[in-house]
Amino acid sequence: MRLLALFAAAVPVTVVLVTPVLAHGPTPQKVDQSVTIAAKPEAVWKVVGTFAAIDTWHPDVAKSEAVDGNAAGGRRKVTLKNGGTLDEGLDEMNDKTFTYSYRLSDADLKALPVSSYSATVTVTPDGAGSKVEWLGRFYRGDTGNEPPEELSDAAGKAAMNAYFANGLKGLKAKVEGGKAK
Repeated sequence: MRLLALFAAAVPVTVVLVTPVLAHGPTPQKVDQSVTIAAKPEAVWKVVGTFAAIDTWHPDVAKSEAVDGNAAGGRRKVTLKNGGTLDEGLDEMNDKTFTYSYRLSDADLKALPVSSYSATVTVTPDGAGSKVEWLGRFYRGDTGNEPPEELSDAAGKAAMNAYFANGLKGLKAKVEGGKAK
């Protein structure tokens, strides 16, 4: 035992403390907007159900160009009035249930301060009219641990909420008033 004590005293010992590394990467964000429109779901779907026709009802959209139509795999390139572009791909389109889902392909932080998103638009009966819900999930524009304020979770959420709200307001005006945006 005494030999062990002498050996331990003569041999340097390195102590390594293990501490957890705390990183805060991006967390998924969600926005959910809806509007009630005084028109039957079929009438609302005629306007909102053409994937590339977003430029006919969304006031923030300058133009929208289609590739491959309304089938899954179809695409639209949306040019916003702020100069940014959204390259979006259609994942699913269901004309019977009045719903479609799509996702952003390439981020353009000038268009929206988010790095990616997926969204679903659904039209359902609501009394004598319709309810249109636009649900989106996304990540902030800067997915690093310390994003600048303009690319933060809060900035992404505010921009997506505004984009969806403006779109639904434009859709309601188009369907109820019969007016273009």
